[in-house]
Amino acid sequence: MEQPTYIHGTSSAEQQRLKLLNRLTNPPFIRFLNPQPGDRILELGSGVGVLADEIARKLDSGKLTGVENSAEQLAQCPEPYDKLEFIRADVQDLPFVDDLFDKVYGRYILEHVPQPDQVVIEALRVLKPGGAVYFQENAILHLEFYPECPNFKALWRKFVDLQSRLGGDAMIGIKMYSLLKQAGFQQIQLGVAPQNHHYDEQEFHWWVDNIIGNAESAREELIRREMVTEEEYQSAIGELKELKENELAAAYFCWNRISGIKSF
Repeated sequence: MEQPTYIHGTSSAEQQRLKLLNRLTNPPFIRFLNPQPGDRILELGSGVGVLADEIARKLDSGKLTGVENSAEQLAQCPEPYDKLEFIRADVQDLPFVDDLFDKVYGRYILEHVPQPDQVVIEALRVLKPGGAVYFQENAILHLEFYPECPNFKALWRKFVDLQSRLGGDAMIGIKMYSLLKQAGFQQIQLGVAPQNHHYDEQEFHWWVDNIIGNAESAREELIRREMVTEEEYQSAIGELKELKENELAAAYFCWNRISGIKSF
């Protein structure tokens, strides 16, 4: 395996895509996490910090600590305040003592690290006994469009292959039960967070733009490695652009969710 590399990069366009994705997915995730006013919460992989800020503002006597390893991402995070701080660190080797947090969560982080099992082990270590972990992750091939977009689906499979070569796992969402079970979590619960949208919803256009942005973040590397040609790439993206203008179109996806309790 190559030296692990974040497939999306940290360009300004990618920063904007992340902010759009937060707009789509933050409210249901916050309901899933169900933060309480006094919770001490750890976020794994803060990105640009939008979700962390939203959750911190729901706390009273509690505090949220966000961990992010990219200096470029941290530079885009909100300014810290009494209920929110950000730390540059590796989620596979957390700089915290044992039994510190009431809740630990991560979204779209396990897919990007070479040792997702170590991230889960570290989450267990820093949780208080009785504390809970929450993850929401991709299994990105569980994506469907109607009318179908076969050229894009072929490109999407290449994207999965590239992410694997770069040290990630675009299908990690279906593997999380195994990770939590082996780490020692109890009372594990599985769930999904649907992203099913049709043409008449504004979210449909945001969602298709997010998928296009995902592919665009990997375009240069896919072409450089001769995994796709420029013509193949443009044909695939052209299908999605046509889909956005089709009044009969719909898109179907779901995130994989899991939670578990530290019982000791």
